[in-house]
Amino acid sequence: MTEASRHHATSNVSLAQRAWNIRRKALLMGEVQGQGYIGQALGVADVLAASYFHALEYRSEDPEWEGRDRFLLSIGHYAIALYSVLMEAGILPEDELETYGMDDSRMPMSGMASYTPGMEITGGSLGHGLGIAVGMAMGLKRKSNPAFVYNLMSDGELGEGSTWEAVMSGVQHKLDNLICLVDFNNQQADGPTRDALATGEEEKKWAAFGWHAQRVDGNDLDAVVAAFDAARTTDHPGPRVIIFDTRMCKGVDFLESREITHFVRVEADEWAKALAKLEEGKPQ
Repeated sequence: MTEASRHHATSNVSLAQRAWNIRRKALLMGEVQGQGYIGQALGVADVLAASYFHALEYRSEDPEWEGRDRFLLSIGHYAIALYSVLMEAGILPEDELETYGMDDSRMPMSGMASYTPGMEITGGSLGHGLGIAVGMAMGLKRKSNPAFVYNLMSDGELGEGSTWEAVMSGVQHKLDNLICLVDFNNQQADGPTRDALATGEEEKKWAAFGWHAQRVDGNDLDAVVAAFDAARTTDHPGPRVIIFDTRMCKGVDFLESREITHFVRVEADEWAKALAKLEEGKPQ
């Protein structure tokens, strides 16, 4: 067992608490700017908690450790979510939280800063993350490095042709060290994902291409953990994908009920209300 996994195994902080902490940090950063991609951060917090505190191998004190699992954020506008989990993991100092989106900050509003500790790629131009992940996974295999590459992407990226080129490449090169995570929250800038492009039984589509495919409730931590375990331990000879159905703004009911949650603007007096609502659901 590595130092990273040993640290996780002995931690007395539950994944539910980690996810709650991630949500709270995201709200606090959103308050700094008065707006942001809060809906995505609240929705994907459970997936990130399971990623960093159950599945990934890394060293908080050495973000460039060669043996680390790589976590790629293809969806750069989810940066606020990644910053939150990087702070929770001790990779980013929490005292930088109030610099979010400011000039000279290491945490710009969209994840396009390769100088940010723990940020593996320059994300933001959607549809390219999985292709980069394929190349990275190939490179690790050629170096006989046993690390995994995780690529977090959005359901909107399923409409990008480059995504499906990468899907085929991953199978062609038998990249069993590649795990794609799809956040399916059915929300894009212009409306519901299902209204933008035909979708169906996505896991069957990926399986037809040759991937080990699962689809689970991304806000059910037990289901999320089981899916990560299955993805890492399957003897499938190629890449793996987990499609997570998540709820935008999860944990803050008055934001969850909004029709448009792709980019959330909250009135100044509502931030305290949002934090209070989150507090009501704090794990015991």
